Amino acid sequence: MSEERYGEFVLVRRHGHVAELALDRPKAMNAVSTEMARSVAAACTALGDDRDVRAVVVTSTHERAFCVGADLKERNSFTDADLVRQRPVARGAYTGVLELPVPTIAAVHGFALGGGFELALSCDVIVADATAVVGLPEVSVGVIPGGGGTQLLPRRVGAARAAELIFTARRVEATEARGLGLVDVLVEAGQDREEALAMGARIAANSPVGLRAAKKALRLGHGLDLRAGLEVEDAAWRSVAFSGDRAEGVAAFNEKRSPNWPGE
Repeated sequence: MSEERYGEFVLVRRHGHVAELALDRPKAMNAVSTEMARSVAAACTALGDDRDVRAVVVTSTHERAFCVGADLKERNSFTDADLVRQRPVARGAYTGVLELPVPTIAAVHGFALGGGFELALSCDVIVADATAVVGLPEVSVGVIPGGGGTQLLPRRVGAARAAELIFTARRVEATEARGLGLVDVLVEAGQDREEALAMGARIAANSPVGLRAAKKALRLGHGLDLRAGLEVEDAAWRSVAFSGDRAEGVAAFNEKRSPNWPGE
């Protein structure tokens, strides 16, 4: 396993074709400061460009929190001009995760609140352990979810449920969160990272060309009418149908062996 650090607060570990993006600001429970946001974005850019990466797992090094959201202590010192300048940097962290071209999994334990939950919502799948507490409490401090929450949450749970959760600013514990669809897989306490990495490994065993194309079709097709969505799917199919991965996948199946993906 290799490690690479992006700034002070983001650590990327390589597990074969699975990259683990670890939020590593334990003294602040991974509160997203300007520096941390910039580092998350930089790590995502590097991982997105790396054709050896087939899946990304977002984790936390803090025992009691995935991420508690924006760094409000830093924000408290901001002038209005500071806040305006910080906005594109903050957005870059969330869109960085959201726009990763490979499948992404969040491993959530403890608090995942505000921007912390938005980082998880930016992933394709959320694995949570029994200690997880999630929510978007931004209206309780005079703002709104600004890392994609007002758009990503209703796509998961529907408009009315998202409205209730955002307007009340309430925190949701693990069992209810799983029941509402706020998280996708619920595991025992302390098992979220292990399960997410195992899922990442299962994903990474598949065609890298196929994975990127499937994710693109899922993301671009969401919200379109069926006819338009099927055209998106057809374009994605055409992008892989004549690839080396497709030829290798068919050959491996017929030869009853594991594929050796060329990744092109």
